[in-house]
Amino acid sequence: MLGSITRLGESGRNARWWVTVTWFGFGALAAGALAGAAMGLAGSGLAGILGGRGAALMLGLLAAAGLGLDIHLAGLRLPSVTRQVDETWLARYRGWVYGVGFGFQLGLGVVTIVTSSAVYLALAAALLTGSPAAGLLIGATFGAVRAASVLPGGWVHRPPDLFRVDGLLRRWEQPVRRGALAGHAAVLAGLVAVLVWP
Repeated sequence: MLGSITRLGESGRNARWWVTVTWFGFGALAAGALAGAAMGLAGSGLAGILGGRGAALMLGLLAAAGLGLDIHLAGLRLPSVTRQVDETWLARYRGWVYGVGFGFQLGLGVVTIVTSSAVYLALAAALLTGSPAAGLLIGATFGAVRAASVLPGGWVHRPPDLFRVDGLLRRWEQPVRRGALAGHAAVLAGLVAVLVWP
């Protein structure tokens, strides 16, 4: 779907790429912020029970479990819904409508296919802050990262560009996945260090 939101694709639908992408970004940011704030509010009771170290321990345990699921440890796989955004919107609605709609769904993180435990970990982090404001900040950051997923479409002006960008993204898929797993492991190691440091 995100491969359809390109300069080439938008011009073929008589839409402006920058308008669609701006609304996509707004939708992803708003949804992430809303989800993060809701999780922070929902976790407000946990903050008093767990305390700072308890919340860090819980996040560390969830990060470890997520890392195990991401590498399919013991054959386990990440739980996920199987739905994607509705691609018929591309032909049915204006660019800003499907832009904000797709962005909002991806910004929520869990209403479309989840490919990384980092999605669940971001929501768990917002929950464990016990603060709507802190949760909003975490969620907005998550939404902004999701919003950036459509930016490579700006390089696609002609059909050959689509193949070039697709090839580039495919070449970077595994290195980025390994980098994300390494980052995940580094966060986990940092949490462990904080917990065991006197």
